[in-house]
Amino acid sequence: MKVLITGGAGFIGSNLAQHFISLGDEVTILDDLSTGFIENLTGLDVEFVQGSILDSELLQKIASDKDSIVHLAAIPSVPRSVAEPFPSHHANATGTLNVLEAARHSNTHVIVASSSSVYGANPTLPKTEDLRPMPISPYAVSKLAGESYTVAWKATYGLDTIAFRFFNVFGPLQRAGHAYAAVIPCFLDKMSRKLPVDIYGDGEQTRDFTYVGDVVQVLARASKERKSSTSPVNLAFGTRRSLNELIPLMQHVTGETIEINYLDPRIGDVRDSQASSKLLNELFDNLTPTEFETALKITSDWFMTL
Repeated sequence: MKVLITGGAGFIGSNLAQHFISLGDEVTILDDLSTGFIENLTGLDVEFVQGSILDSELLQKIASDKDSIVHLAAIPSVPRSVAEPFPSHHANATGTLNVLEAARHSNTHVIVASSSSVYGANPTLPKTEDLRPMPISPYAVSKLAGESYTVAWKATYGLDTIAFRFFNVFGPLQRAGHAYAAVIPCFLDKMSRKLPVDIYGDGEQTRDFTYVGDVVQVLARASKERKSSTSPVNLAFGTRRSLNELIPLMQHVTGETIEINYLDPRIGDVRDSQASSKLLNELFDNLTPTEFETALKITSDWFMTL
């Protein structure tokens, strides 16, 4: 199978590329390296194209002979979107539209990465896909637009598409070297440097942390089986942990003592997040997520090699 991964030099994309290669597939990666790292692709037998999903001509050219596109390219940060909303919109909404149009011209299967942030202020737990989206950040709005285009392109043009809502994905190759990094690599980075970790708010906010290895398995199966859906699909397994609960687990797997700085809450951050995995399990049988502490230990072991 020939697969195009947009944003493939990012942490999810590079893990996915490695998995596809292990299955004997041909992988092309399109990435402008604005948030990805070329080092993530070291040793991988991929065709790498440095470019942007905003370049529609380039997209159509490299998508024309592909069996499936996994669209991961994005500006993936709530705080960054608050500071600069237009780049998030261009990358996450317009970029997704460009990918879908490239796929439509060659009838290529498309998987689009959306986000649990689209649920926003909706307080209902767990989050089912039929809940009303209530985005509270520019990032969430842009991801809602992208997934809406994905569903509409299936309904309007008959294109085989599926949009997955990711929930706090973590794992190896996820770095902490910027101001908008995700919570687990941020915590591991601070711990490795014997510094206090920062928690924005009281620490009782909850997240459905999802191991990248489990995400990769689902994405690869969706590509192989040409899965399509008339609604977005949660890609998480219904767990819920507060940041205050996360700290002792990280202390256990690393053997480190952690100090905490509690800071003011950040604008746009969602209070609680937990997926319903009912639709996911209807689409994919025999899904067995990695035990959380095991995934945390794998991630910590990788991080300590940096």
